[in-house]
Amino acid sequence: MRTARASAPILLTAAAACCILPFAGTRAVAQEAAPGDADATPADDRWTPALSMRYHQVGGLAISNDGSQVAYTVREPLMEGEKSEYLSHIWVAAADGSRNVQFTRGEHSASSPAFSPDGAWLAFATGRSGNSQIWVIAMAGGEARQVTDAKPGVGQFRWSPAGDAFAFVMRDPQTEEEEKAAKERRDVEMVDRNFKYGHLYTVPFDPVATGTAEATRVTEGDFHVTGFDWSPDGSQLVFAHQADPRINTGRLSGDIALVPASGGDVEQLVTGPGVESSPRWAPDGSLIAYASTGDQPEPVGLSDLYVVDPEGGDVRRLPETPNRSVSILGWSADSGELFLNESLGTTRHVIAVPVGGGGIRRITEGAGVVGSTALAAGAGRLAVTWETSDEPREVHVTGLDAFRPTQLSRVTADVPRPPMGRTELLAWEAPDGTPVEGLLTYPVGYEAGSQVPLILNVHGGPAGVFAQSFTGNPSIYMIQYFAQEGMAVLRPNPRGSTGYGKEFRYANFMDWGYGDLSDLLAGVDEVIEMGVAHPDSLLLMGWSYGGYMTSFAVTQTDRFRAASMGAGLPNLVSMVTTTDIGDYLVGHLGDEYFNDYETYEKHSAIYHIKNVTTPTQVIHGALDLRVPFTQGQEFYTSLVRLGVDTEMVVYPRTPHGPTEPKFLMDVSERILVWFNKYLRGPRPTAEDR
Repeated sequence: MRTARASAPILLTAAAACCILPFAGTRAVAQEAAPGDADATPADDRWTPALSMRYHQVGGLAISNDGSQVAYTVREPLMEGEKSEYLSHIWVAAADGSRNVQFTRGEHSASSPAFSPDGAWLAFATGRSGNSQIWVIAMAGGEARQVTDAKPGVGQFRWSPAGDAFAFVMRDPQTEEEEKAAKERRDVEMVDRNFKYGHLYTVPFDPVATGTAEATRVTEGDFHVTGFDWSPDGSQLVFAHQADPRINTGRLSGDIALVPASGGDVEQLVTGPGVESSPRWAPDGSLIAYASTGDQPEPVGLSDLYVVDPEGGDVRRLPETPNRSVSILGWSADSGELFLNESLGTTRHVIAVPVGGGGIRRITEGAGVVGSTALAAGAGRLAVTWETSDEPREVHVTGLDAFRPTQLSRVTADVPRPPMGRTELLAWEAPDGTPVEGLLTYPVGYEAGSQVPLILNVHGGPAGVFAQSFTGNPSIYMIQYFAQEGMAVLRPNPRGSTGYGKEFRYANFMDWGYGDLSDLLAGVDEVIEMGVAHPDSLLLMGWSYGGYMTSFAVTQTDRFRAASMGAGLPNLVSMVTTTDIGDYLVGHLGDEYFNDYETYEKHSAIYHIKNVTTPTQVIHGALDLRVPFTQGQEFYTSLVRLGVDTEMVVYPRTPHGPTEPKFLMDVSERILVWFNKYLRGPRPTAEDR
């Protein structure tokens, strides 16, 4: 069964926040030239990875309290000669559209813009002086100046309500002995020992000062601060903390506490077995909002909205949001509502949750994606980045009473826009009746009735989602590039995806590779039945969990002409013992592997490897801690020993996804070469090995 809805595309919020450690081991990797040339002038009349890279990405937003000014970052790739890096700078636009100017310049990136409460200053983070520090620049003009001189560098920061100070998070610096040991090459690391915790500091801000100010440490102890907010009167800080800085610990541990802004005793406000995070103080001071998993950790993913009385400690859960995965933006001016950013199917929108009862209301509307946001509640204004399948991400401002967006930025206005392959939102049912949605992008210039090669593209997570974002964006998989080359691309949201509520997100619990694969293949069958996909020209690719599904699918079916596994995890036994998010995997599989070998082996591609006949490319980052490099190596080596056509592409210096623009631009070109090699000719079989 199929229903077609308005044209739509994809948002891949890939957040590949990985710690980077060197890979210990040996490998032989052929050094090959990239299929494309990063220095070549891209053609303007067709989609290529080089053209997509010219769509510079709009990032973090800030809006002044009076709603009159919006600051935003623009990130561009630098790829000339030896460079392969990104540079971000801050622009400021008037909300009435009368001004839009670049505010920071130079060879060092600037990020995290934040207006002072009176709107007279713009603070930002930059590494101009070495490590990331807080700098400020007067909105009336003048030179930027440095405020902090924090040795390891400043993390997240916030203006005080009066605008006379900043609070910020900083990791514990190395001791003198540790610095000496590093210089003398005797800096032995003890695993899971000697953590460098993040703690709260404050620093005064003097508008007429010319130098940096001395910071005051506010918290200390064996805990790691993950988020914070000021009380409205500036006398206290509320903060979330977990037991240690490891990313895995954040899935198991989290409490809310209070501390005087000048430092002193820490008062635990919300504790218990659940994981609490993201505190936000109401403007009237009466309540603190936060996200919580409830009465137990939820490694698979869950967060509901709660409020607590900072005086009495009374806790109350607010109405469940549609996706039950809250991202708190802030409070309304009267402290009566909380604004959240929520995934809703293939869209993402801002919603308002009432504190005192009543229904949840939608602030933004439409077939598209809200990305970054900034709230000026007192002025009744909201700044957002907004994109659709056909329109790239730009900054808009709207009122909070109704979604009437006014575009402020024109970052991509002068970038060529060749004809695009249109994107359609599809719906189908899996064999067991599970409803599934997906986004189908047609080839550029597609003629109705023609059958074309179809790429099945599987997202990561598994609680990722393909949303209706611009299909010309630079990403690991350049969708319009494949469409330009005559291929349709199907991006399903199988069971386990976010955006469809808790039950759907948990629907692949202890069922990786089976129910979700049936969702994916049912989508492929749907596109074949539509007369769009040629049944003998099917291709498969995916990154992270999408790479897992790629590895598992080729052990279960020979329908695909070729496959590309990106950062995949074919062996769940070795994965759970080497990844930096082991409890996320255990949460999905129900128990530790040593208590249930059968489940881990049943759902691991490596234990079904003899079934593979599909030519499968393996792509991996050399410094991946999320899905360690050895996962790709295991699959590649197994295919070689089986005699299955394969190749392995290793990106040096790369964690769980390309961080260098030349590498990002390289991925899709290599995949296309691999796919085209096998689209024609006889299908490989077991007898061919």
